[in-house]
Amino acid sequence: MPLLTRIRGPRDLDRLSLEELDQLAGEIRTFLVEAVSKTGGHLGPNLGVVELTIALHRVFESPKDKVLWDTGHQSYVHKLLTGRQDFSKLKMKGGLSGYPSQAESEHDVIENSHASTVLGWADGIAKGNQIRKRDSHVVAVIGDGALTGGMAWEALNNIADAKDRPLVIVVNDNERSYSPTIGGLANHLATLRTTDGYERFLTRTRDLLERTPVVGRPLYDTLHGAKKGLKDFIAPQGMFEDLGLKYVGPIDGHDIEALESALARAKRFNGPVIVHCLTEKGRGYQPALADEADRFHAVGKIHPDTGLPIASSGADWTSVFGEEMVRLGEEREDVVAITAAMLQPVGLDKFAKRFPERVYDVGIAEQHGAVSAAGLAHAGVHPVFAVYATFLNRAFDQVLMDVALHKCGVTFVLDRAGITGTDGASHNGMWDMSILQVVPGLRLAAPRDADQVRAQLREAVAVDDAPTVVRFSKGAVGPAVPAVGRVGGMDVLREPGTDAPDVLLVSVGALAPMCLEIAALLDRQGISTTVVDPRWVKPVDEAMAPLAAKHRVVVTVEDNSRVGGVGSAIAQALRDADVDVPLRDFGIPPRFLDHASRAEVLAEIGLTVPDIARQVTGLVAKLDGLPHARLRQGGASAAERSAAGAADPVESARD
Repeated sequence: MPLLTRIRGPRDLDRLSLEELDQLAGEIRTFLVEAVSKTGGHLGPNLGVVELTIALHRVFESPKDKVLWDTGHQSYVHKLLTGRQDFSKLKMKGGLSGYPSQAESEHDVIENSHASTVLGWADGIAKGNQIRKRDSHVVAVIGDGALTGGMAWEALNNIADAKDRPLVIVVNDNERSYSPTIGGLANHLATLRTTDGYERFLTRTRDLLERTPVVGRPLYDTLHGAKKGLKDFIAPQGMFEDLGLKYVGPIDGHDIEALESALARAKRFNGPVIVHCLTEKGRGYQPALADEADRFHAVGKIHPDTGLPIASSGADWTSVFGEEMVRLGEEREDVVAITAAMLQPVGLDKFAKRFPERVYDVGIAEQHGAVSAAGLAHAGVHPVFAVYATFLNRAFDQVLMDVALHKCGVTFVLDRAGITGTDGASHNGMWDMSILQVVPGLRLAAPRDADQVRAQLREAVAVDDAPTVVRFSKGAVGPAVPAVGRVGGMDVLREPGTDAPDVLLVSVGALAPMCLEIAALLDRQGISTTVVDPRWVKPVDEAMAPLAAKHRVVVTVEDNSRVGGVGSAIAQALRDADVDVPLRDFGIPPRFLDHASRAEVLAEIGLTVPDIARQVTGLVAKLDGLPHARLRQGGASAAERSAAGAADPVESARD
């Protein structure tokens, strides 16, 4: 009987011998490869923390002791050891989340999966334990990549302030976040990896000197009193201890016995301790180890034996952007690129190969990336900062006060904007068009297809006196959606075929095909519809209000929060222009959305062709004073509509 099937909770590990624990580690790796190859998910990071997770749950008593993960994509082994072994629907609706989830287990705490936050959480929980006089422990597991984030060091500064507050910080050092970790901290950790460590040096020296008559012990005491200098000379972990943090390590992160010994010592120490563990991302799976780019950080469905993808989804939004960046780089020597530890995921790998001297990886430090971009712009170059839409939230103040206030020509490219689905609440890029609406001077583009990504990226980098934003979706990019005309700076995607159209349908970004389907359904109901793509959704095009005035109702459809989004901005523009036309905005409701496929999430929130068409039909029927069913049966005649006229005026519908 496999050992893994006998593990229903962490305490089941207590009965296993070291040999059985090694066997269990092998079984877990086999399970992960087989399970994740069927569903997709974060494979490489979890293969690297198998022994570490086993040791953590042997030494600490979760859920009494809080084991916190940063980032949560390395928590699959933790899930297996806490009773969650059904991975058949990983990241799917009704299945396990790809990150810790309080709804799944009492063993999970942090759900946000945004890097560099765990130490702040740990600091707060440890303070709370002290106030409430609890004897439980707090363990924060943080990857070396996450230590490149400034929030982590702000937390370390506070954690070190209390010398008697127990808190164990486990640095999972695999030299990588997605790709190899960069920066001064990475170099420091590399130095620690390659030195012998002062503790063993002092032990050997003490043994020698204590055997030396008369002078041996005094010499050792003097030597030990000078240990700070020795530590810096032999293994420069003094950076941590200068903060007041006890340092243990480096420890082989795949030696369960060594890990347990180090963690047990840290647990007994009544204060903050760093346990530095060296792990190998992708360990035990040769296809991952051979993937130098990111060690199978995240994969789709793959063949478990070869690691090759089962199917190709064709060109995606990210690759379209990446290819156009290379073309721009060839044409303009002043174009440079910035990434926050995600060179390949945001499509900048080809640009980096072509122009290695013009790419800056700032680590997991979006705030610094934005400020550095302002400095680059001031120095006379045009930075393009590519980042997931959900992560730009972390740099809002810098976009506002450092880039926009100083009128810096910086282009932010937001990948995975809108509903992303399977990665859950923290990864849906559903706030950017709301948050950025308040930034003076900022211009925001939402391309509808690959051609528009290329065109609008070029338009964005042509702006040198204000921040620009280009946002696009996750996954495969569909066929081109051609324009049939232009009004102001807006593309007309569908003309109504009448001089007195009913609905102005404003399509935002990748939802253009959906909006054209909605218009076709409305047309069959006898409702004439104009479909426009604003292209640049901030500021609202000056032609929007006059165009809206020619219609009976305005409908906006966006892959962004309805609160403060494009629909809200257009409604305000209409009010400012004294255009009294009812407006109905469709978008994402202000709530956190559970993980599921993009299509399933859109269906759940009513952002589908039938749902929107039905509601617009009802709105027009109310304007006409006609039963909804009358429109469904073939539409009202012109005479009927004229007779109904304004008998039943409707207030602006924005619910």
